[in-house]
Amino acid sequence: MSIVVALREPDGETRAALTPEAVRAIVRLGHRVVVQTGIGTHATRNDGEYADAGAEVLEGAPLAESVRAADLLVHVVPLSEERIAVLRSGALTLGLAGPLDGDRRAALAAAGVVALAFEQLPRTSRAQAMDVLSSQALAAGYRAVLEAAIRLPRFFPLAMTAAGTVPPAKVVVLGVGVAGLQAIATARRLGATVAANDIRPSSAEEVRSVGATFIDAGVGTDQAAGGYARSLASTAAEAQQQAIAPHIADADVLITTAAIPGRTAPRLVTAAMVAAMRPGSVAVDLAASSGGNIEGSTPGEETRVTSSRGVGDVVVVGLANAAGDLPADATRLYAKNVSNVIELLTTSGTEGADPTLEVDPADDVLAGLLVRTEEDTP
Repeated sequence: MSIVVALREPDGETRAALTPEAVRAIVRLGHRVVVQTGIGTHATRNDGEYADAGAEVLEGAPLAESVRAADLLVHVVPLSEERIAVLRSGALTLGLAGPLDGDRRAALAAAGVVALAFEQLPRTSRAQAMDVLSSQALAAGYRAVLEAAIRLPRFFPLAMTAAGTVPPAKVVVLGVGVAGLQAIATARRLGATVAANDIRPSSAEEVRSVGATFIDAGVGTDQAAGGYARSLASTAAEAQQQAIAPHIADADVLITTAAIPGRTAPRLVTAAMVAAMRPGSVAVDLAASSGGNIEGSTPGEETRVTSSRGVGDVVVVGLANAAGDLPADATRLYAKNVSNVIELLTTSGTEGADPTLEVDPADDVLAGLLVRTEEDTP
């Protein structure tokens, strides 16, 4: 019987890799599940729920023993070298890998651990049910609009009253992947008028499909493998900034969501463009942790920029972990992605034998998830 282990995430991360529902699905596949005490606290799930679902809820020495014997360790944030070192040779890990630096790759190779990284999941129809980047971006896009709405000193919706008419807020969204589309939809539900821009070929149609106006920057379109936007050359990037600058200056809210997995986020908005916004305007940068789309944004911090258009500031919000700000539902989605991958990893043993966990190199999804360490890279 294979052992699947999930631990509490490091301080600052509120999501968990498993929910009781995911535990139940994994146990039905024939695996033993071990979780650390308090794993679901931030996600509003208690230890009793995990135990009722079939997990062993452990702490201390019994937990440490299970970790050393684990066939698969599932996680949210990238594993530390220390955590990798305690795993047995041949163990699997599944989660977000972040930028895989040389030290972490070396730790994986030294421990003989096989890592599966959600950032490398192929962008195919078959893989959609396992797509953590999309499920977490859904939560992040929704959260970004809420962060803007509570800071904006104006209404989002149109209000027609006896005292006069309040116009709807104007929102500009840069980057219309899953996070951007969710941001557009949420802002529209709150009553704002929305315009958006992206350089991918399909973006104009996607923007219009959710009721927003597409901003044509006139720099052509570009798309990398897997449907992600590709960084523009410097001259094209400058042309894009010049084209979208008037729209940003006219906006009450700016939300940027452009990110390229494993690479620094593209710089879309300069400090001068922020300063040109009206006093009281709000800019939310979902890519702050990966370098930032907005010049001057800082992960987890709120920065004030003096507006060049009057008395007052523009508020720049750098979100460090937007999905983690909605831990209950973000965990629900993440854990379902995890259990779907585990189902794909599960192979039936010979007659009478327990199911095992194996990475089939012929499977395009599993092969895509596989992290190549220094030792096994051709």
